[in-house]
Formats: sequence, C-alpha cells, structure tokens
Amino acid sequence: MTDAFMGPPWQMDWRLDALARLDALPEHVQKKVAEARAELVTARDPYFRGIDADAGLPETMYVEPVRSTDPKGPRILYFDNHRGWLVYAFIPRDEDPQITVVEVFWQ
Repeated sequence: MTDAFMGPPWQMDWRLDALARLDALPEHVQKKVAEARAELVTARDPYFRGIDADAGLPETMYVEPVRSTDPKGPRILYFDNHRGWLVYAFIPRDEDPQITVVEVFWQ
C-alpha cells in the first residue's frame, strides 16, 4: 500500500473577491502577501497544529484559528507585524489538496 498523502508545495486558489482586493493593494504590499503565500504553500501542515507549530515562520508572521471552537476550520495568517492578514481554509483531500484564500486585508 502506498502513502496517498500529498505534501507541499500545496495548490492555492483565491476567491475572486480576495483576488480583487489583492490586486488593489500597493505593489510593496503585494510582495509581502507573496512572501506569506510562499510560507503557506511550503508548510508541512498549513493549519500549523500543535504547540509552537508556527515556530518556523518569520517573526513578522503567525497563524491562529479564526474561531477557537472550530479547530479544523479556517485559519488566519497574520503578516507584516499584524498590518495584514490572509484568511484561508485547507482542504486536505487525498487527491489535489489545496489552500483556498477567502480574504486578504492590509492596513
């Protein structure tokens, strides 16, 4: 029996409204979002479960559940020292697992 688990790099998809917000951001912020995206798609576990699971992220980024009562639900990745965030969900299918970004924000 083979291991059906597919690992990084993960596929990433964007909701159209999130993609439109990304395109509206200044170019230097889009680069910060690209850095955050790179961290997500290469993470072994995009949900960063466990104690200090996000310790490998740069100091300017960290991940937490959107709602603590929904540990398998969407996550929020803060970047640029809390100036921005990505809300995303990870769908861990055996075939074609992917990350879906539902919101991007920067202030």
